[in-house]
Amino acid sequence: MYCIDNKEFPCSTSLTMNYIGGKWKAVILIHLIEKKRYNELRKELSMVTERTISIQLKELEADGLIKRTVYTTKPPLKVEYELTNFGKSLIPLLNEISRWGKETAKSNTNILKK
Repeated sequence: MYCIDNKEFPCSTSLTMNYIGGKWKAVILIHLIEKKRYNELRKELSMVTERTISIQLKELEADGLIKRTVYTTKPPLKVEYELTNFGKSLIPLLNEISRWGKETAKSNTNILKK
């Protein structure tokens, strides 16, 4: 059993999913393997609403997986996101999830790549 902020997790898998679970967190994390400006991330995830990206980024930052840096240069305001060391520890897992998805897409004729 694991516990974070009085929230209990029955196993290490549920603990991991607490950090990367949901539809977009792992996707955002894999896109942040390289540091990105907010607008770059928005372009890469054009199918995700701005509100959803914003919420997920805040949660990932609160969990210590990403770091947000604001540069107050005149104009424009520049915001960058990057993985923390804690977030970087997920890179092998994220790469394996991506590899599995690619292999599944290749072997399943019902999945179309656009």
